[in-house]
Amino acid sequence: MTSPLLAMRAAILARLGGDAALAALMGGVVRLYDEPPRAALPVFALFGDGEARDDSVDGARRHLHTLALVVFGKRGSTRSALDAAERIAALLDEAGLTLAGHALVSLRVESIAGHRDQSSGETRATVTLKAVTEAIAD
Repeated sequence: MTSPLLAMRAAILARLGGDAALAALMGGVVRLYDEPPRAALPVFALFGDGEARDDSVDGARRHLHTLALVVFGKRGSTRSALDAAERIAALLDEAGLTLAGHALVSLRVESIAGHRDQSSGETRATVTLKAVTEAIAD
Protein backbone atom coordinates (compact mmCIF):
# COMPACT_ATOMS: atom_id res chain seq x y z
CA MET A 1 0.00 0.00 0.00
CA THR A 2 1.18 3.51 -0.81
CA SER A 3 1.94 5.72 2.18
CA PRO A 4 -1.05 8.01 2.72
CA LEU A 5 1.24 10.99 3.32
CA LEU A 6 3.24 10.36 0.14
CA ALA A 7 0.01 9.85 -1.83
CA MET A 8 -1.28 13.20 -0.51
CA ARG A 9 1.95 14.99 -1.44
CA ALA A 10 1.90 13.55 -4.98
CA ALA A 11 -1.72 14.63 -5.45
CA ILE A 12 -0.89 18.15 -4.23
CA LEU A 13 2.03 18.35 -6.67
CA ALA A 14 -0.26 17.27 -9.51
CA ARG A 15 -2.94 19.81 -8.56
CA LEU A 16 -0.59 22.77 -8.17
CA GLY A 17 1.77 21.92 -11.03
CA GLY A 18 -0.60 22.86 -13.83
CA ASP A 19 -1.82 26.20 -12.49
CA ALA A 20 -0.73 29.15 -14.63
CA ALA A 21 -1.61 31.77 -12.01
CA LEU A 22 0.54 30.08 -9.36
CA ALA A 23 3.35 29.64 -11.89
CA ALA A 24 3.23 33.37 -12.64
CA LEU A 25 3.53 34.17 -8.91
CA MET A 26 6.57 31.86 -8.71
CA GLY A 27 8.43 33.35 -11.66
CA GLY A 28 7.02 31.31 -14.55
CA VAL A 29 6.91 27.75 -13.21
CA VAL A 30 5.39 26.16 -10.11
CA ARG A 31 8.29 25.41 -7.77
CA LEU A 32 7.32 23.08 -4.93
CA TYR A 33 10.17 21.04 -3.45
CA ASP A 34 11.08 18.62 -0.64
CA GLU A 35 14.25 20.58 0.08
CA PRO A 36 15.30 24.05 -1.09
CA PRO A 37 17.38 23.72 -4.25
CA ARG A 38 20.86 25.21 -4.17
CA ALA A 39 20.85 28.93 -4.86
CA ALA A 40 17.09 28.96 -5.48
CA LEU A 41 15.67 32.44 -5.62
CA PRO A 42 12.19 33.02 -4.21
CA VAL A 43 9.32 32.67 -4.81
CA PHE A 44 9.22 28.90 -4.20
CA ALA A 45 7.52 26.51 -1.79
CA LEU A 46 8.60 23.52 0.27
CA PHE A 47 6.67 20.68 1.80
CA GLY A 48 6.93 21.44 5.50
CA ASP A 49 6.03 19.25 8.43
CA GLY A 50 3.50 16.55 7.69
CA GLU A 51 1.78 13.85 9.67
CA ALA A 52 -0.70 11.09 8.85
CA ARG A 53 -2.30 9.74 12.01
CA ASP A 54 -4.56 6.71 12.29
CA ASP A 55 -8.22 7.73 12.29
CA SER A 56 -9.86 4.38 11.49
CA VAL A 57 -13.60 4.01 12.06
CA ASP A 58 -16.05 1.13 11.61
CA GLY A 59 -13.42 -1.09 9.99
CA ALA A 60 -12.38 1.56 7.45
CA ARG A 61 -8.63 2.29 7.45
CA ARG A 62 -8.52 6.09 7.59
CA HIS A 63 -5.83 8.71 8.23
CA LEU A 64 -6.05 12.25 9.53
CA HIS A 65 -3.43 14.41 7.83
CA THR A 66 -1.82 17.65 8.88
CA LEU A 67 0.50 19.07 6.24
CA ALA A 68 2.28 22.40 5.88
CA LEU A 69 3.39 24.08 2.67
CA VAL A 70 5.96 26.82 3.30
CA VAL A 71 6.26 29.57 0.68
CA PHE A 72 9.48 31.59 0.57
CA GLY A 73 8.91 35.15 -0.62
CA LYS A 74 11.22 37.70 -2.12
CA ARG A 75 13.48 39.39 0.41
CA GLY A 76 11.56 42.19 2.07
CA SER A 77 8.26 41.22 0.42
CA THR A 78 5.86 39.36 2.64
CA ARG A 79 3.26 40.00 -0.04
CA SER A 80 5.11 37.80 -2.56
CA ALA A 81 4.90 34.87 -0.13
CA LEU A 82 1.31 35.58 0.91
CA ASP A 83 0.07 35.96 -2.68
CA ALA A 84 1.45 32.53 -3.59
CA ALA A 85 0.15 31.03 -0.33
CA GLU A 86 -3.34 32.40 -0.98
CA ARG A 87 -3.32 30.90 -4.49
CA ILE A 88 -2.19 27.53 -3.10
CA ALA A 89 -4.98 27.69 -0.53
CA ALA A 90 -7.57 28.51 -3.20
CA LEU A 91 -6.44 25.55 -5.30
CA LEU A 92 -6.44 23.05 -2.44
CA ASP A 93 -9.31 24.00 -0.13
CA GLU A 94 -12.02 21.36 -0.61
CA ALA A 95 -10.31 20.14 -3.80
CA GLY A 96 -11.19 16.70 -5.11
CA LEU A 97 -7.69 15.28 -5.36
CA THR A 98 -6.99 11.79 -6.70
CA LEU A 99 -4.61 9.82 -4.49
CA ALA A 100 -2.85 6.56 -5.32
CA GLY A 101 -4.23 3.79 -3.10
CA HIS A 102 -6.40 6.15 -1.05
CA ALA A 103 -9.65 8.05 -1.36
CA LEU A 104 -9.76 11.65 -0.23
CA VAL A 105 -12.63 12.14 2.23
CA SER A 106 -12.00 15.80 2.99
CA LEU A 107 -9.38 18.50 2.48
CA ARG A 108 -9.42 21.99 3.92
CA VAL A 109 -7.08 24.84 4.59
CA GLU A 110 -6.74 25.28 8.33
CA SER A 111 -4.62 28.43 8.30
CA ILE A 112 -2.34 30.77 6.40
CA ALA A 113 0.36 32.55 8.38
CA GLY A 114 3.02 35.08 7.37
CA HIS A 115 6.48 35.19 8.94
CA ARG A 116 9.59 37.34 8.66
CA ASP A 117 12.95 36.08 9.89
CA GLN A 118 14.44 38.96 11.89
CA SER A 119 18.07 38.03 11.24
CA SER A 120 17.91 37.37 7.48
CA GLY A 121 14.90 39.42 6.44
CA GLU A 122 13.48 36.35 4.64
CA THR A 123 9.73 36.28 4.33
CA ARG A 124 7.62 33.15 4.47
CA ALA A 125 4.01 32.14 4.45
CA THR A 126 2.79 28.78 5.73
CA VAL A 127 -0.37 27.10 4.47
CA THR A 128 -1.55 24.42 6.90
CA LEU A 129 -3.84 21.74 5.50
CA LYS A 130 -6.05 19.19 7.27
CA ALA A 131 -7.29 16.15 5.37
CA VAL A 132 -8.87 12.76 5.89
CA THR A 133 -8.07 9.85 3.58
CA GLU A 134 -9.33 6.29 3.46
CA ALA A 135 -7.32 3.35 2.17
CA ILE A 136 -8.71 1.66 -0.92
CA ALA A 137 -8.88 -2.13 -0.59
CA ASP A 138 -6.75 -4.02 -3.13
